[in-house]
Amino acid sequence: MTTIRIATADESLRAVVTARRSLRYAGGSDDHTDRPAHVRAASSLAWIDDQIALVQDDTNFVALVDPQGGDVRSVALPRGEGGVRQFDDTRGNKRYKLDLEACVSVYDQHGPALLAFGSGSTQRRRQVATIDRWHLATPRVQVADATSLYKRLEAERAFAGSDMNIEGVIVVENVLRFFGRGNGTARGDLIAVNATCDVPLDALREFLRNPTSATPPDPTDIVQYQLGALDGIALGFTDATVFGETMLYSATAEASANATVDGPVTGSVLGTISPRGIVRYAALTDETGLPFREKVEGVLLSRTLPRHAYIVIDGDDATRPSELCDVELIGSWTD
Repeated sequence: MTTIRIATADESLRAVVTARRSLRYAGGSDDHTDRPAHVRAASSLAWIDDQIALVQDDTNFVALVDPQGGDVRSVALPRGEGGVRQFDDTRGNKRYKLDLEACVSVYDQHGPALLAFGSGSTQRRRQVATIDRWHLATPRVQVADATSLYKRLEAERAFAGSDMNIEGVIVVENVLRFFGRGNGTARGDLIAVNATCDVPLDALREFLRNPTSATPPDPTDIVQYQLGALDGIALGFTDATVFGETMLYSATAEASANATVDGPVTGSVLGTISPRGIVRYAALTDETGLPFREKVEGVLLSRTLPRHAYIVIDGDDATRPSELCDVELIGSWTD
């Protein structure tokens, strides 16, 4: 029997966007590496030492953001189809993008490593990038075809639903927890679901070292979530992070036809999942109390300010820089 948890809007909680900054690379555009002038299609956040690593779903770069000074530099991922690193409708190559939608930092004797996961929403989007050796001038980058892992996740219909779309990942003790977004199209008796599942972290890292021959770890502890709606549009997970013993998640209300198509957005929320499984959320607002209507794709707690978080927004427009926003969390978010 799959556990189902129901989120409730909590009027005692507030999530207030207090600052917004456009993310532009310090060096501007670079034709040699096929880097645009700005971060675009930002999708997930993780700490790498005192910098924020940010993955993007349609460019083969990881952005490193200094949250204090605002400087943004890049780490190039391998070139994709046609030798390029940008993928969009204008170029006509969007179907070839990695679609990196979730990332998390893990640590070993060599320091932090960033694991970045494709959404899995198509066969091409089932790769996992590992970036480590951050102390070097050029960090080490490895991209693994993790098709067998995604097939194993997809086989768990209680997690994958009708249209698997992985949007977030966190580390909880010794497991990696995936967050799947339920914005897909129903297929037969299968519907799209917001859900989480766990895989052993050590087993996953061992699999990523040799994904062509190693057996992927089995997913366990599947939980489904009914996240509520904004203006009649269902909310779906877009990212998550650890908040003490609580999980903090972002979710967006987007009227999309399926997991690969963008749609109108009515707003976003931040929510918490307590150790007891209680799920509460608050709609994001600006400082005047008006709804914050942007598409939130990533969330990360501040390391310097208590009860503050960062979110990143994606306007689904390749010409528009993604924005890193400061959010004040008002109320008892960890109760």
